[in-house]
Amino acid sequence: MENHTVNHPDLTTLDAAGKDAEVCGAGERLAATFGGKEPRLLRPPYGAVDDAVRAAAKACGVKALVTWTYDFTTWSQTPPTPRLKAGDIVLLHFTPTLAADLRRALDAAKAAGLKPAALMPQLKAAGLVP
Repeated sequence: MENHTVNHPDLTTLDAAGKDAEVCGAGERLAATFGGKEPRLLRPPYGAVDDAVRAAAKACGVKALVTWTYDFTTWSQTPPTPRLKAGDIVLLHFTPTLAADLRRALDAAKAAGLKPAALMPQLKAAGLVP
């Protein structure tokens, strides 16, 4: 379980205290809820990142910011299926279309000759997280 903020705001629009409340607050809540360490990864809502967001995340103990290459989530319409390549990060959301969106992502990976892999081992191998 990693960090995605408390209320899902665009972090680039918040002042320092707001960034702290959203990022540190989410980490603290997750650690308290699940009885473990605070998250080391942050997926900033909307992929909105700037230097101030990076600094706030670091101050909250985040070791890496994770964004994505393609969002397969069907919102009002099904997005085009991209041609995936090694290293792409796919984003999915828990929506009523999750099963179909996951199937499209898996089919795209298969069409590209790729095998989906968990992100954390890749980040560890790259030395981005302990």
